[in-house]
Amino acid sequence: MPWDPEQYHKFRAERFAPFDDLLTLIHIHQEMTVVDLGCGTGELSRRLADRLPGAHVLGLDSSSTMLEKARLQQSHNLDFSQGSLEGATGMWDLVFSHAAIHWVDDHHSLIPRLFSLVTPGGQLAVQTPANHKHPAHVAIIDTALQEPFRSVLDGWFRTSPVLEIDSYAELLHTSGGSEITVYEKVYPTVMPDAEAVAEWTSGTTLVPYFERLPQELHESFLACYKEKLRRIWPSGPVYYTFRRILFSACKGK
Repeated sequence: MPWDPEQYHKFRAERFAPFDDLLTLIHIHQEMTVVDLGCGTGELSRRLADRLPGAHVLGLDSSSTMLEKARLQQSHNLDFSQGSLEGATGMWDLVFSHAAIHWVDDHHSLIPRLFSLVTPGGQLAVQTPANHKHPAHVAIIDTALQEPFRSVLDGWFRTSPVLEIDSYAELLHTSGGSEITVYEKVYPTVMPDAEAVAEWTSGTTLVPYFERLPQELHESFLACYKEKLRRIWPSGPVYYTFRRILFSACKGK
């Protein structure tokens, strides 16, 4: 099951809200070279290019489905390319990533690697979801460990690579970062019921499970998952709390 831009955009405003908070951490200069790692459908890459005077932005994403949408945003100061976040190369005045690095394992190696792409005088700015301990996410793992899914998945379930905020601060410091900012923020969304929570996670967290399960088990997996959510939230509305980590660091000249 590939990434579905339409499913992802069902909660567009809520998913994009942290972008403005991340943008406030950026030291804006004229004519910056920028790479947007995990650019998705490119809408935020477009906003990033519009907010940075004279900048040229390259959006990088591994999903051809997402990039098909993203290329509709292409212009003289915004290009897109297919590639993995962890395999990014080049040197950039701003290495930017919004809601993407949680799909990459081993952040102890990843963060120094991303910081190495920053030019002297440049900056790394990242936002990552950190909601893996939320009941809605725990219920996905519980479902994966239930038969028949456990056998089909061979016991697999996704373990989040996201670290605690002090670990990101330490990694940025040991990488040579300065003006380090790291914080965690809850972005709440009021949803009508448990069904809406399942709609939210179907666009993101459930994707790797559906990729590994045969098509004929998708509906039953989703039904079991929804039943667990209804036990947690038997009636609406649901006050859905979404934790995210934002961090930035500059590199000395």
